[in-house]
Amino acid sequence: MIVIILVVGIIGGLFAQHQLAKQKRQSRIVATTYAVVQIADKLKLPLVGVPTTANKMPARYKNVTRVGSPMNPSAEKIASVHPTAVYSVTTLKDQFGKSFKQQHIKPYFLNLDSVAQLQSTVTQMGNKYDRQTEAKQANDTINQAIKRAKNRAKGQTKPRVLVLMGLPGAGYMVCTNQSYVGDLVRLAGGQNVFTSKNQAYMQPNDEAIRNAKPQVILRLEHAMPEMVTSQFNSTFKSQSFWADTPAVKAKRVYDLQEPNFDATANMRAATALKQVSKWLYPGS
Repeated sequence: MIVIILVVGIIGGLFAQHQLAKQKRQSRIVATTYAVVQIADKLKLPLVGVPTTANKMPARYKNVTRVGSPMNPSAEKIASVHPTAVYSVTTLKDQFGKSFKQQHIKPYFLNLDSVAQLQSTVTQMGNKYDRQTEAKQANDTINQAIKRAKNRAKGQTKPRVLVLMGLPGAGYMVCTNQSYVGDLVRLAGGQNVFTSKNQAYMQPNDEAIRNAKPQVILRLEHAMPEMVTSQFNSTFKSQSFWADTPAVKAKRVYDLQEPNFDATANMRAATALKQVSKWLYPGS
């Protein structure tokens, strides 16, 4: 009886492993944002749907079906590729409306608001799709960048940093410590002049910015960069208080653009952190 139980247990275990491997082989994954595409590429995951974007698509996804912009993905196109999993990010959760329910599509929303959450997501995806080795390699690269940034900032006075996010045709917002770029500033050893317990973005306040006296200004231009850069330059010239900020006087105003920078964390985090670190501590 003991031998029979052992044999049945072994056979059951092998069958379960076979079924799991079969399930992973049959995974039909749709990534609706470029950040998710980057994660999938690092983990060497097959995709059956990718976003319609101006960003350069990794070679492995060159001929994969485009399913619409991250801000307005097409439920019909996604349904046409018969996905087993559809991934977006938490900041775009409101974009998935009734059309997705009608197509019986239930997206998964990945939290990419910080570097730590990015790494956690990479680990979870690696475990889910049997890509633990690739996930560890990706996270090790980020950990090395964090270590180098900390060494660069060690023993130095933290510079006061103002982070702005440009909005095409609609001015800009202030990015707090809760935003992704705000998290990069923290990891690089900077002091964000605007902090919050739960808000990633705030409405700008000229008087508050003037009083904060930022020594470094980072301007995120992740969407339509040419238009946003022009808006920023025009605003900085037309509003006289900008000229009085230490950052402008010292010419320490830097523009952040894709693919290295975005509103959500992505697999360029190590490169982005290295750049922010150099901007904050140029002499180190």
